[in-house]
Amino acid sequence: MRIPVIFGGDVAPDDAVLIEGDAPAPPAAWVERFHLPANPLHGVGCACCAPRGPAAEALSRLFLARARGSSRLFPRLVVVASDRGIAAVRAALIADPVTTAHFME
Repeated sequence: MRIPVIFGGDVAPDDAVLIEGDAPAPPAAWVERFHLPANPLHGVGCACCAPRGPAAEALSRLFLARARGSSRLFPRLVVVASDRGIAAVRAALIADPVTTAHFME
């Protein structure tokens, strides 16, 4: 069963949160962060620049923590990001086979 990904909105007590950059985290949330390069040469998810972008790597870390039991068994993931960060997460959800196997929008 793939984990649903929600963009923005309220964070429930059992949710995990994926945050772009250093924005404040909700209290008591399981948080993973990703940082996009400041001046990318190409678009989000460009295969020649980064086969797995920062958002895909962060999603993998979240799934591994859940699978290994080092995080709680979160039922969904809430993404807090800029438009560019949301595009990076959506690109990973569509194009990255590992991410697609574990998460769904």
